[in-house]
Amino acid sequence: MLEAAEPRCTVCCCTLANKVLMVVFMVLLIFAILFGNSVTLAVVLGTKHFHTPQGYLKASLAVADLAVGMLVVPLSVYAEVSLMLNDSAPDWTSHNSQATSFHPCNVIGPVFAGCTLVSISTIFLLTIERSIAVLRPLHKESVITRRRTTILIAFSWGASFFLAVSPLLFSGEIALEYNPCSRMCNYVPGTVGEFPSRAWNILLLFPVFDFTLLGGTVVVNVVSLSSIRQHSRRRKRLAQGECQGGGDKPTFSDIKAAKIIGTLTLAFTASFTPIAVFVVGNVLGNEWCNFSFFAFWILSSNSCWNVIIYSVRDQKFRLRAHKLLMPSLSKSPPKT
Repeated sequence: MLEAAEPRCTVCCCTLANKVLMVVFMVLLIFAILFGNSVTLAVVLGTKHFHTPQGYLKASLAVADLAVGMLVVPLSVYAEVSLMLNDSAPDWTSHNSQATSFHPCNVIGPVFAGCTLVSISTIFLLTIERSIAVLRPLHKESVITRRRTTILIAFSWGASFFLAVSPLLFSGEIALEYNPCSRMCNYVPGTVGEFPSRAWNILLLFPVFDFTLLGGTVVVNVVSLSSIRQHSRRRKRLAQGECQGGGDKPTFSDIKAAKIIGTLTLAFTASFTPIAVFVVGNVLGNEWCNFSFFAFWILSSNSCWNVIIYSVRDQKFRLRAHKLLMPSLSKSPPKT
């Protein structure tokens, strides 16, 4: 086994050209995350139509993604640029370094983990909210309220960040260190070697929690979409002259929103699965340098996909975003 201090050449970091491309990618990702989620917040908070429980949940998701773009990715850019200019990583990249009393990874690591967990829990709450609107439309207004949604959002943030720092709180055998493979702050053994059994169990809380929520989200989405399909069939029969049913059917906007949440779930599941596989493999002692790089940055890139999904699938969101970005073009021409 190679020593930890020995530099290793990987596909991701072998040449200067690859390093430059990596920095360019990170900087572009920062702008994409900040721009996309700022637009989402502006549309949701600045439009009365979106002042709903669903809108609050989308705003919570945008704030979590903004934190990734403002704190997590810039640290990776700084470390990578320092490595390029000085031919050595900053002193704080090692948790064993005594050069500084402050280790940025002690903040950035939990922020990234916490925001990821917030995103998963928020998508789960969005799915539950849409399933109630689709399956029990008559009870939607009484069950889904702004107050309850706000409480659930606060709980999801508190629980997610508590889980994010739990490895550091409950085990002295785990530390955070900037990983040259993933270009992220990763949980590592507090001493040189593999993770001990207790640390192994604590770190596995992340994939267990995430896949439990994602699995539940997928199941609820399948039930909701199946109900939407049945509703569409009944509507076709009604259009052919059958008797009109009761008013306990979901509205078109509820159906459209449920499909959007289903798309969000699919995108996040696809982006999160590689990182969950890496966490399990890392705990078992596999480093998987190149795989860790792609896993972490696929997950980070997901932070700018939400606004794209909203813009493609939600016409009202798209029109409002268009008015915000190009107000002069959105004004109707003067009548002659």
